Formats: sequence, structure tokens, C-alpha cells
Amino acid sequence: MMTFDSKPMRGRALFTLHRRQRSQYVALGLLMFAGSMIFATNTLAEGGGTDVHLELHLIEGKGSQAVLVGLAILLGVYALIITEVVHRTLAASLGGLLAVLALNYYTVEPTLSLKAVTTMIDWETIGLLLGMMVMVGIISHTGVFEWFAVQAYKRSGGSVWTLVVILCSVTAVLSAFLDNVTTMLLLTPVTIQLAKVLDLKPIPILISEVLFSNLGGAATMIGDPPNIMIGSALSPGAIASAKGGAYAHLAESGVTFNDFIFEMAPGILMTIVPSFMFIKWMYSEEFSGERIRDVNELESKYGIKDMGMLKVSGTILILVILNFFLHPITHIAVSWIALVGALLMLLATDRHELEEPLEKVEWATLLFFAGLFVLVHSLQYLGVIEYIGTYVESAISYFGSADGDGAVIRLAAAILIVLWVSAIASAFIDNIPYTATMIPIILQISENLSIELGPLIWALAFGACLGGNGTLIGASANVVTAGMSEEAGYPISFNEFFKAGFPVMLISTAIVSLYMMLVYVVGADDGGLVWKIVLMGITLFGIIFQAARGRAKGKNFAESLVDDDSEELKEIVEILVEKMTARSPISSDSEE
Repeated sequence: MMTFDSKPMRGRALFTLHRRQRSQYVALGLLMFAGSMIFATNTLAEGGGTDVHLELHLIEGKGSQAVLVGLAILLGVYALIITEVVHRTLAASLGGLLAVLALNYYTVEPTLSLKAVTTMIDWETIGLLLGMMVMVGIISHTGVFEWFAVQAYKRSGGSVWTLVVILCSVTAVLSAFLDNVTTMLLLTPVTIQLAKVLDLKPIPILISEVLFSNLGGAATMIGDPPNIMIGSALSPGAIASAKGGAYAHLAESGVTFNDFIFEMAPGILMTIVPSFMFIKWMYSEEFSGERIRDVNELESKYGIKDMGMLKVSGTILILVILNFFLHPITHIAVSWIALVGALLMLLATDRHELEEPLEKVEWATLLFFAGLFVLVHSLQYLGVIEYIGTYVESAISYFGSADGDGAVIRLAAAILIVLWVSAIASAFIDNIPYTATMIPIILQISENLSIELGPLIWALAFGACLGGNGTLIGASANVVTAGMSEEAGYPISFNEFFKAGFPVMLISTAIVSLYMMLVYVVGADDGGLVWKIVLMGITLFGIIFQAARGRAKGKNFAESLVDDDSEELKEIVEILVEKMTARSPISSDSEE
């Protein structure tokens, strides 16, 4: 009989008071260190960003060579990750080291100190992940993940595909209102436990969930880290003060919290059903059939283990999530919120046993991010990102002109180029540092080519968020999920994720391309409102029609969503073939 895994608590008698005190100091020291680093970077950052801007200058005449070396390092790192010759954390660390060495060689400044290198790390992301991992580790001991897994199975009625639709839908909704990293930290343990009890392969389900976490997270400002960065750096106030006020005349095109919902949510909604259809086709064998288990037995066996701890830790988690929602108002760094929540949960639950929660922290994942941040920011200083931005601007300038009908053509070209370049690049470069480097390029393109800033902002946001689905390292949620899955004994390879993620990225980006063309080019005169209403109407009608037609065939709602009439088409073709064969002269002669 399949059962949920439950790692036994270590005997407290094995730990002396000295060890307990030492573990407290270690945990508190780690949290305080991360927090202090975040405070330092927020205090010293240029323009209030999350990283300190280093003033580095390339040696005159070495710019082209530095770009080529940076590209070679980047390609080498990805070759190591794809081939899995070494662990991805080692590959990212090695790439970061080589990139720093290249910086020391090609810049006129003296050798970079360790302190200078650490400023390249996005401590906001590291702090957020650390705090959430600690909280998830504590909450996991309450049994709430097992309980949620049983409830999801209960709602599915035993159908594997229905269960997948429930899990992916919950993931998408939570990612829109939290952030996709937090959502996957919470749902990955649930999914793994559920897969075990139902004798399912957890990897296809985890990949499906993380794809929908990136889709759902793109719909709001707080759903995906790139959106948070764009909402902060490209708000009216931030644009007005950027580059000493050089872009102040573009401030009215700045974006707000509500703008993300009105501009991005309709496009994301259009991608949901096609993504479900592809996933069902991709994992047709894994997601077919039923798994019958005694629900009453599961509920009695896998109920809440510690209701008192759940109430305390759940309350703290709810407060943390509430503060995530209030981030656009309070402007309190999400990393600080997560770290303070983790500290409070440690103090409120079991202040004498800290080894177990710390064991739940994916240190390899955190080190991977650190190495990746150092790598990408080093490439920025080497001129690789600017090199890409220059070519993007040059490509756009080939189309249309700055006025008349040519301006419309140039706007359409700019939207498509920024969207697809961002999607492809974000698939192979973590979308957080990519977005950070593209924000000033977007302002530059709008200023130099006289293109409306708003559509460029949404093209960048769509591309960065959707592109995160392209590869295993395209988005933070992907890496976090892979780390937790590997820790549980189910490693997700780069190629395995690529087979499902890259096609979903292409499908969703193509749909969003159509959406943006109709809204921002064809319907530009009225702000795209009419086309948004039309497209939403078509999308909702399609979902209702699919559901009604599927129900008429005796299918449930989940099966109806992916009903492509393949069986009906097959029957029609077979009937036609039989009729044509019956009327064929060759067939008649053979019968005689």
C-alpha cells in the first residue's frame, strides 16, 4: 500500500543544550546576515534597486573582445547545464567565477574584491527564498500538505487528469496573488506526497504546475519577480527621476498596480486552455486513467498532525502573504517580510529545535541563484546585454518611420521584436537579471525611436514572464521546484523540462503576439478597450462551448477543456475511407 512519506522527528535527547543554543545562533545569524545584506544593497543602490551599481569601465579597444568572451562563457555554462556534466549549481558558480576573472582582465579598475562581487547578487530574491523555505519547512510538520493533497484527490473523483487540472488551476490563481516562487514552495511538497500515495510520477505534474505558475504570475504586478521590478522601475515617479530626469516627459506612460491586471490578465487568460491542451497531449499516458483509493481511510490517516502548531504557523503565513499584497502600498521589501515571518515562526513554534527547519532550506538552490546573478551581471558589465539591446534597437529601426503610417509599422515591429527577444532570452537567462538590464534599454528605445513607451513595457513584461517557461533555469520558480524535487529523490533534468516548457512558451508567446497586435496596434485609437472586450468574450465563449460540448459527450469539465474531437475526426475519416473503397473500381474488380 502506498503511503505518504513522513520523516520521523529526530530524538531531542540526542541534542545537548549547547548544541541547541549553537543552532539558534547559526539560524539567527543567517537570517540577520541576509537581512543586513538586503538593507545594505537597498541603501546603497542607485535608484533604489536591489543591487549596488559598480562603476566599471572596459579598457579602450577591448569592448568587442570582452563581448565575445562573455558570450563564450555564457554558452559554456549552458552547455554544462544541458549536458549535466556537473551539477547546475557548480556550473553557475564556475560561470560566475570565469566572468569575474574576465571583468578583472578587461576593466581598468583594480581587481574586484569579494565585497564588490557580492553586490551583483540580488539579495532580495535570496532573502525571499530563504525565509519562505524556512516557513515551509516548519509548516510541513503540521501535516497540512498531506491534508490538502487528500482534499485535492477527493475533488478529482479519482481522475488523474482532473487532479492535474485542479492542481494547475490552484497554482495559477495563487501565483497571480502571491508570487510564483512562493506558490511553488508551498505546493511542491503537496504534489510530491500526493503522487506517492496515488502511485503517480511526480515530475510531469510538477512541470505542469510550474508552467502554470509562470502563466498565472504574469497576470499581476506581484505575481512574478520581473513584474515587480517593472512596476517599481517603470512607475511614473521612477521614470520621472530616471537618469537625472532625462525621461521625465515619458512619466505619464508609467505603469501602476492596476495597469498590470487590465493589460496583462486578458492576454494570459487566452493562453490557459491551449496550454492545458498541449500538456494533456504531451503527457497523455501519465495523465490518463484513474487512481482509486479509499477517501475515508486517507482522511483518517493523513489528517492534521499538530493543530496548535498549524494555527500559529498558519496565522504567521497569512500575515506574510497579506503583507505581500500590501507591497505596492507599504513598499516594504518582500525579502524582509519573508525573513521576519520565518524568524517569528521559529520563535513561536519550537525555539529549541532549529536543525530540522534549516534542513528544509535548499542551500544548493540559493547558491545556484547567487552564481547565476554574478554571471549575468558580469556579462552586463562586459557589454553582452548592451550588445543585445543595441541589435534590438537596430532591428526595430529598419521598420517604418517615426511618423505617419510608418510609425504604426514601427510600433508593431517594436512590440514583436521586444516580446520575442525577451521571451527567448529569458528562457536562457534567468528573467530577473534579464529584466533588470532591459528596463533602461526600453526607455532608450522609446526615446531614440519615438515609440510609445506603454506597449514596449507590456512587451517586456509578457516576454520576460512567459519566457521563463522555456527552460529549467528561465525562472526562479523553475529552479526552486527542481531543487525541492531533487531533494525528495525526483531530479528534473534540463532536457525533460525543455520538452514541455519550450513549446508552451512558444504557444503562449504566439497567442500574446496576436493579443498585443490587436490591442496596441489595430485598436490603439481607443486604448485597445474594444479589442480586449472582444477577445475576452471569444475566450470565455470558447471555454463555455468546450465545456458544454464535452458534458454532452459524458465528459467532465477537465476532459472537456482539452477535447479536440480527435476521436470524432478519426471516425469520420474511417467512414469516408470505407465509402471510397467500396466505390473504387479496383475494389469491385477484386470482388469479381
